[in-house]
Amino acid sequence: MPESLEDFLLTRPPTAERPLLGQTVLVVEDSRFACEALRMICQRSGARIRRADCLKSAARHLRTYRPGIVLVDVGLSDGSGLDLVRDLAASDARVSVIAAMSGETQNNDAALAAGADVFIPKPIRSVSAFQATILAELPRDARPVGLRPVSSDEVIPDPIAYRDDLVLAADLLETHTDIETFQYVASFLTGLGNAADDDGLAKAAQSVNQMLPAKAPPTDAIQSLLAVVQNRLTDLQQV
Repeated sequence: MPESLEDFLLTRPPTAERPLLGQTVLVVEDSRFACEALRMICQRSGARIRRADCLKSAARHLRTYRPGIVLVDVGLSDGSGLDLVRDLAASDARVSVIAAMSGETQNNDAALAAGADVFIPKPIRSVSAFQATILAELPRDARPVGLRPVSSDEVIPDPIAYRDDLVLAADLLETHTDIETFQYVASFLTGLGNAADDDGLAKAAQSVNQMLPAKAPPTDAIQSLLAVVQNRLTDLQQV
């Protein structure tokens, strides 16, 4: 007998309304905002979700249990998500679906070449689009039988997750001076800005990205980006 509701749901077959019932999804994603959107989508789809915020954390998860679906962000804080994609694709106990995610669509070819079953451009908001993408890659016997209602729902993550991402970015910008960290934060904030429909943040981050790599950090652009991040945090405190 299942010990919890979550365990019980994992034993249920998929249905038209909850097409991912029985699936465990490991999301390897450094953005809490992006992960919150995926959590909401997976919850509405019937799947259980686990999150790893970096490659090291993902390795710990994969030593403990075997998910059916793994979603991997290409740009992570401790390396390229494509390295994990390659490892998963080469594993004897291969998971059913390996999906690479990125806000930079030019990563599509590299992701598929690394062994991903599918590339999903970010931001990911649509419940029905996500379901259709994953179901197309699942084995036929893991899909629901019959017609499936098409949902027009788009998820809106909690602003707290957005704030948490901004706090992380501000801390990195204030405490690091190396080019690699600035490249990572600029890419991270570009994706966050796009996901949150914050054009000002995305543009400020892109301006830093376009100046890197460089022999020396573009100090003025980085300070401008930090100021944008701090302004967003101030605005969120007043809500």
